[in-house]
Amino acid sequence: MKVIEQKTPVVVNITNYLAMNFNANALLAIGASPIMSFYDKEMDDLMRIADALVINIGCLDDCEIAGMHAAAAAAVKYGKPWVIDPVGVGASSARTSTAVELITKYHPAIVRCNASEIMVLHGTACRTRGVDSVEPVEKARTCAREFAAQHRTVVAVSGAVDYITDGEREVEVPKGSPLMAKVTTMGCCATAVCAAFAAVMPPFEAAAAAMDVMGTAGEAAATRSRGTGSLAVNFIDELSLMP
Repeated sequence: MKVIEQKTPVVVNITNYLAMNFNANALLAIGASPIMSFYDKEMDDLMRIADALVINIGCLDDCEIAGMHAAAAAAVKYGKPWVIDPVGVGASSARTSTAVELITKYHPAIVRCNASEIMVLHGTACRTRGVDSVEPVEKARTCAREFAAQHRTVVAVSGAVDYITDGEREVEVPKGSPLMAKVTTMGCCATAVCAAFAAVMPPFEAAAAAMDVMGTAGEAAATRSRGTGSLAVNFIDELSLMP
C-alpha cells in the first residue's frame, strides 16, 4: 500500500454507473487518484497524464464503447497499463464481442473476471447467469492459464479462492468473505484496485497484491459487519486503514 500512497497514481475509470462511487472511494482509500469518464474525445488527454486505466463493460452503449476504444488506444500509445473487467460476457453477443475486440486489439495488462467470464472468453462451454458466475474457480483454471498465455496477459479470477496466472506462474489468494459476493460492484472494485497496483508494479505482482488487499480488507470488514450494507462501508474503512 505504501508504494501506491507514495506515487498516488492517477487511474482513469470507464466503469458502470453502479460502481463509480464505490470504486472512487476504494481508490482514494488505498492512496490512488481516480478519474471517472466515458468521453472519447478527452481520453487521449487523460491517458497522457494517467498512470493506469480501468475498462469495465458493465453498462454498454455506443458512446461508452467509443470511449473504451479511445482510452485503450491511448493507453497503448502512452505505454500505460490497462485492466479490463469483462462483466457479463456470455450474457449477450454485444458484451462478448466488445470484450473480445478490446482484448485482442489493445492487449490489456490484466483481465480481472469471474470463472464463467474467463471460460466464455476462452471459448469453453459453460453456464452463465447475467453478471454472476455459475462455474467454480477450480473449473476455470486451465482456461485462465491458456488465455493468459495466448494473449500475453495476466488473468485474475475472483472466487472463494482467487486465482491469478500469467500462463506460466500462478498464485492463489484464499482470503475474503462470502458476504463480499453479496455487495454489488465488489468485483468492479477489485478491477480498479488491480489497476492502481499495475501503475506501480508489474502486472502479475499487481494482480496478486490487489486480490490479497481485497481479501484481507473483506475479511476484516466482515468480522465487524452486521450484514452487507455495513460490510460495504467497513470495507472502505479497512482499505484506508491498511498499512
